[in-house]
Amino acid sequence: MAIIELRNICHAYNGIQKNEKDTIYAVKDINQIYPDGSAVALLGPSGCGKTTLLEIISGLLVPTKGQIFFDGKDVTSLNAKQRHIAQVFQFPVVYDSMNVYGNLAFPLRNDGVDSDKIRERVYEVAKYLEITDLLKYSVTKLTAADKQKVSLGRGIVRPDTAAVLLDEPLTVIDPKAQWGLRRKLKQVQKELNITMIYVTHDQHEALTFAEHVTVMDVGKIEQTGSPKELHENPESTFVGYFIGSPGMNFIDVKVNPGGKLDFSGTSILIAGKIADKLLETGKYFTLGIRPEYIILYKTETESCISGKVKIVEDNGTYQIITTQIGALDIKSRAPESMEITYGDIVWLHLNQDKIKFFKEGKKFPLQPINQKSSNMEEY
Repeated sequence: MAIIELRNICHAYNGIQKNEKDTIYAVKDINQIYPDGSAVALLGPSGCGKTTLLEIISGLLVPTKGQIFFDGKDVTSLNAKQRHIAQVFQFPVVYDSMNVYGNLAFPLRNDGVDSDKIRERVYEVAKYLEITDLLKYSVTKLTAADKQKVSLGRGIVRPDTAAVLLDEPLTVIDPKAQWGLRRKLKQVQKELNITMIYVTHDQHEALTFAEHVTVMDVGKIEQTGSPKELHENPESTFVGYFIGSPGMNFIDVKVNPGGKLDFSGTSILIAGKIADKLLETGKYFTLGIRPEYIILYKTETESCISGKVKIVEDNGTYQIITTQIGALDIKSRAPESMEITYGDIVWLHLNQDKIKFFKEGKKFPLQPINQKSSNMEEY
């Protein structure tokens, strides 16, 4: 396995134009380090540049600018084979003319490995992937999930594999089989300590597979962090909205001295020191809070804002309630047992410890650098 480092990576499919401003970059200013043996996900909407970045890491694309290092060695000009990269694509890539054993053995035979060692390694990998009983089967008789396991196995059968790159590997897998395959991918990554980089547009796949997730949008990295960090401390409104189901609520507010925030014909109070900190750079901000940190009451309650229920979505274990306050819609969670219907008047309490502030789409740094606590009352 390898430590993978990306330095100042930029890529423009049509090259750099004479006028730099006319250059259209698929990815731009990418700087990342992926530790040896890490499980990483590249997450973002279609067209954000995640597959382009994966192809640059693999060696299928040479970046327009920047360098790629494996264990400190510059591999920018090397191809995928020279980088010892294994790839698993959306559609399983298997050799139909061979059985499962032949598919797994093929890379080792090409390398001239002794047949006894090939057999030993094939059975070792098959055991990890739980496909030992399929080794004699033709791959044409396998399910898509098992074919994807064979594709993965062929990638990791070489002991010198530096990293495994997975591009939307569950796309064609039956929904019932997706959970099992994702669990197996994570198990293999852990047990073999393999560096895996997993591309997906599905936040559930990314957050359940990876230790660290890189969120991308329009060719740039918005934030890299653990699933918890992305959920609790989004660095931008894009991350706040993209992560979560539903995403973070955003409210444009006017800050007044003393801690009063005005919005949509109503107001709430926050800690005075927080308001003073905000007022150092302006009066207008975007308040962000996740639905699960808003408590809904059916009777008038102190320190709450009131509105009319617009939408009730029953998710089985809880309800998502959309409440209209003036021209603003705010989503909150409510217990499944709470009886709420369209048109009800309800009261919402925003957990102030969970409120975030943003300016021009980026998180406003309320805390001093290196202060870890997110408790607003410290101000």
